[in-house]
Amino acid sequence: PGNVLHLLTGRGSRIGPVLTGDPRVAGVAFTGSTETARLINRSLAAHDGPLPVLIAETGGQNAMLVDSSALPEQVVNDAITSAFNAAGQRCSALRVLFVQEDIAPRVLELLAGAMDLLTVGEPALLATDVGPVIDAQSLGTLEQHAAAIVAGARWHHRVKLPAGLARGHYFAPLAVEIDGIARLEREVFGPILHIVRFQGSRLAAV
Repeated sequence: PGNVLHLLTGRGSRIGPVLTGDPRVAGVAFTGSTETARLINRSLAAHDGPLPVLIAETGGQNAMLVDSSALPEQVVNDAITSAFNAAGQRCSALRVLFVQEDIAPRVLELLAGAMDLLTVGEPALLATDVGPVIDAQSLGTLEQHAAAIVAGARWHHRVKLPAGLARGHYFAPLAVEIDGIARLEREVFGPILHIVRFQGSRLAAV
């Protein structure tokens, strides 16, 4: 019926082409990779008749800018919540924290301490702060990025995974200082926070 919302679950690579190729589809709202959004766009463009609407939210780098007037404790609390809640698997998750160099040492010290208080584990348990990432492929991508970005980094800190984690794809949350946002070629969808220091006189440029 037209007044019923239908939910169809399944693998996107199988269901997506069937749905987007159907001439009755009036529009698509998609959240995911830029590559998949392009595939959907091409599929919709192949329709005869009016083109369906496509709304696509794809990869980006959400940033927080922190100058020397900020309270470091509040910065760390907000950064931890945004970057690591839901294992960083939200489109709104913080990816890049820009910190004025005057307060950067204190912010990094507090950030490391706060990260050490995080509990990684089964999401059904109230004591858990960070659950698993969605699948093995995502975990592999995150570990690959972590290894590459930490190599030569000025500073990094990583949460220790507890022993005996059973089923699930658990990634230890990571904070790492990089030399600039240009170092990031694409959004990394998980609990990794990138930190960039900047001079107060360059706030506008940042």
